[in-house]
This record gives sequence, C-alpha cells and structure tokens, in this order.
Amino acid sequence: MRLGINLGYWGLGMDADNIAVAQEADRLGYSVCWAAEAYGSDAATVLSFVAAKTERIDVGSAIFQIPARTPAMTAMTAATLDTLSGGRFRLGLGVSGPQVSEGWYGVKFDKPLARTREYVEIIRKAMSRERLVHEGANWTLPLPGGPGKPIKLTVHPVREHIPLYIAAIGPKNLEQTGEIADGWLGIFFAPEHAALSVDPLTAGRATAGLTLDGFDLCPTVAISVGEDVKAAADSQRSYAALYIGGMGSKDKNFYNQLTRRMGYEQAADEIQEKYLARDYAGAAAAVPHDLIDSTALLGTKERIADRMQAYADAGVTTLTLAPAGFTLEERMTALRTGVEALELAGLA
Repeated sequence: MRLGINLGYWGLGMDADNIAVAQEADRLGYSVCWAAEAYGSDAATVLSFVAAKTERIDVGSAIFQIPARTPAMTAMTAATLDTLSGGRFRLGLGVSGPQVSEGWYGVKFDKPLARTREYVEIIRKAMSRERLVHEGANWTLPLPGGPGKPIKLTVHPVREHIPLYIAAIGPKNLEQTGEIADGWLGIFFAPEHAALSVDPLTAGRATAGLTLDGFDLCPTVAISVGEDVKAAADSQRSYAALYIGGMGSKDKNFYNQLTRRMGYEQAADEIQEKYLARDYAGAAAAVPHDLIDSTALLGTKERIADRMQAYADAGVTTLTLAPAGFTLEERMTALRTGVEALELAGLA
C-alpha cells in the first residue's frame, strides 16, 4: 500500500507550509500529492506550483470540478501539467454538488452520471490526440452549421495514458467509476464498511470485463497523532460536521447519505439539523466518536499501524493522508508518523 498526501484547499492560511509539506512528502517517498478546489483556489495552479517545487512525487487533482471546465479544456490542462511535471500528473474528476455547480458555475446539476461518462469519453479522445469529434447529450464537437472543424491536441503528454480518477460516493456513481476510470477517490472510508464502496466498484470493473487488479482505491483519511485518542478524534469533529451537515442541501447531501448507509441515521439527522441551523458547535458535538475513529487514523504510531493494516485488508492501494493541525510541526509529525506506521505494519 502506497501513501499520498492531500493538501486540501489553498488559501486557508497554511500556503507557505503546504509547499514544505509537499517537499517533505517527496523526500519521504510518498506516492502522490493531491490538491482540491471548491469555490476559492483552483487546483491546476496549485499543482503546477507544487510540481515545480518537488522532484519525484506525483501531483493530482482531487478534484477538478466537472462543471468548472469543458472536457477539452480539462484535457489541455492535464496534458500541460503532465508535460511540465515530467510525467507526474494524475487527473481526478468529480461533479461537485448542486449548490456549487449551479450557484458558482451556473451549470445545471442534472444527470451527473451521464455527464461524467461523456466528459471522460471526450477527455480520453482528446488525450489520444485524435481529431475531436463527439455528439452527445451535453457536448457536440464541432458545433454543427458553423466554422468549427475537428482538431486535435497539439501538446504531446509525456505518457500516452494519464491516470484518471473519479471521486464517487453513491452506489451508481461508484459502479460507473469502476467501469470507466483508473482509480477511485474516496472520503469517509471505513474498512468495516468497505463493501459499501468496493462492491459497486468491483461490479463496474466486471461490466468493463476487468477486475480490481491495477485499479487504484485511494481514499483520503485524516490522521491525528497523539496519546489521547479522544482528543485526536475531537480535532476532526468540525471537519466531519461540515461535510455531513453542510455540504449540500437538506435533501441532497452525498456525505450525509453515506453516513446513513454506514448505520448512523439518527446522528446524520442531528448533525444536519444543527449545522443548517448554524449551531456549528452542536453539530460537531453530535458526530459520533466511533464514526470518526473508523474513518480516520488516530492515536499512537502503533494504533495507526493497526488501522493501516485494516485499510490494506479492505483493498486500499493508495492511502492518502490529511494531517490534522494548523501548525507546520503538527503536519510534519503526521507525515513522518504515516511512513513509520506503514513500515511498522509491514506494508511499505
């Protein structure tokens, strides 16, 4: 099992430290450094900066938002980042959510599965450097009746095939991800509930005549190091409450739905109710300790090593760490502990 590092969103006051974290991860042998985007910093610019400051570690988008860019633009960005990084780019995609898609980008959030499939199809066609011709429900290339003509990408990526990942939570999206992608980007993944994600991914691979061999299961997992497991879990409460309670509307919150499928229906209701009422402290307090403990790496190096073994047993191939804490020292400690725990578990 390989390790990754997730820098999260740029612009949260830790920007200078982010480069130091990426460089330390590079030195320690981490496999990939991911960056995210929502409606603040964009991931492409951050990744180009990180790539310029590192030597070996891959850089990946977790995620590029599908409503933010046309598929051809995403293909251009992926090809450019792969070239500039010397073949170290991984393309992660996701549909985002209704509030961001419609409120920020002005793109209707409808039929996300069909949109994602078509988006990936166009990207793969563009990256293959064939002349771009496509006729679908969302995009027609070239536009009919005008001066447009089929053209092809002029940039030559370092690799013929850039790894493509999709962030997916719901069962149907997971199944499609297994069918059309090279890897999966997960969140709130608990080994004890691995079947919720792994089974539909496996079904999707089977649809494509493939197995999970060579497919990268890559969840992002918070890591908080310390002797006090409860205190370590408490450091994750606000983060969990934000996603379970506030990422999306009351009727369409994918993280809340995932929490329910894991058996925390009552807690999911309470967290969402309090968060939407702006009782953020109450929402954080309502997150069950067991939920945090099962979806994060908490405690001593030895305890973290045990949990890493559970993730490996569940089929995870790249475990991406999101270090807790806002100081550089806390994040560096988490980075180094991750490597030590992986070695202790015999997974390095």
